[in-house]
Amino acid sequence: MTGENLQQSRRGLARRLTVQALYQWLINESTPAALLRQFREQEEGLGRADPAYFEELLNGVVTYASELTLDVVPHLDRPLNQLDPVEHAILLLGAFELRHKPEVPWKVVVNESVNLAKIFGAEDGYKFVNGVLDKLARQLRPHET
Repeated sequence: MTGENLQQSRRGLARRLTVQALYQWLINESTPAALLRQFREQEEGLGRADPAYFEELLNGVVTYASELTLDVVPHLDRPLNQLDPVEHAILLLGAFELRHKPEVPWKVVVNESVNLAKIFGAEDGYKFVNGVLDKLARQLRPHET
C-alpha cells in the first residue's frame, strides 16, 4: 500500500469513527471532549484511524453544526426531524468536509459518505445520502463539479 493510500485508509477509518461519535452526539448530546475520551479509551482505541483527523472532524462538525444543517436542509426530501440519526450524522460530516476541507476532492467526500451509509445506514439510505451531498457539492464547489 502506498503512503497516499495508507493515509486515505486512515482517514476513512477516522470518518467511520466520526459517524459513530456524531450518532452518539445527536442521540445523547455528549460533548465532543467526552466522545474523544471515550473513543480513545475503548479497548481497541482508535485502531489505525488517523487520530488528528478524527478529532478535527468531530470538533468541526459539532462547532459548525448549525451552519452545516442550513447547508443540508434545502436538499432534503423530508423534515430534518424525520432524518435517521445515522444519515443525519453522515450528512453533517459530508457537509463539513465539502465546506471546510477543500483539499479533499468533492467526489471523495461523496463516495466516502455513500460507503458509510452502506455500512451504517438503512437499506437504501446511501442513495439518499448520495443525492443530498451531490446537490450540496454542486452548490458549495461549483468550480470543482
